[in-house]
Amino acid sequence: MTDSFQTLSDLLHTRHSCRGFRPDPVPRDVAERIIAAAGRVPSWCNAQPWQVIVTTPPQTEALSDALLHAVQTDAPAPDLDWPKRYTGVYQERRRTCGFQLYEAVGIDRGDRDARHAQMLENYRFFGAPHVAIVTSDADLGPYGAMDTGGFVAAFTLAAQALGVASIPQAAIAAYAPTLRRVLDIPDDRLILCAISFGYADPDHPANTFRTERAPLDQVIDWRT
Repeated sequence: MTDSFQTLSDLLHTRHSCRGFRPDPVPRDVAERIIAAAGRVPSWCNAQPWQVIVTTPPQTEALSDALLHAVQTDAPAPDLDWPKRYTGVYQERRRTCGFQLYEAVGIDRGDRDARHAQMLENYRFFGAPHVAIVTSDADLGPYGAMDTGGFVAAFTLAAQALGVASIPQAAIAAYAPTLRRVLDIPDDRLILCAISFGYADPDHPANTFRTERAPLDQVIDWRT
């Protein structure tokens, strides 16, 4: 095993979706290093369709207020179709992740009000000082979105390497019209997700659990 592989493996194993941040801002040069590193991922014809709008704390708070209002008044309207359903193993993994979170923060599975309150933390960006709104060129369609997914993954790993916690959030994209209005995002950009980032609060109970990964026999279909 090479040192480079071990470093990458360590980053993949230690990275987690942070759901409790300290308010301390990330220095701009650190954020730029993360984004520059993430931009090294491959893309079809090297199109590099990703762009990010990064907020600083005052703008993060203002965007949060706008989204929380939209959740109360507007129907979800994402640019990309939401998953039709989660079934089988995908539903099991989704439920397990949710139950792990509820258990960590002390929410009873039957407590709908508490579960709703926890869901709203998505739109408070879990207290993160920054959020990156990730978009892709609309003309590049699903393949541009796929390329941008690689950028999102690389962003989280680069952040982890620099001691910065993060969480990709598809929930934010449900209110694309609000994001367009508040951030002046043009119609030729698909709003894919957000990445909230900052420094993790190690004492926050939501940061105490880790999700599992599927074994290789559920991922690989060898043909010989």
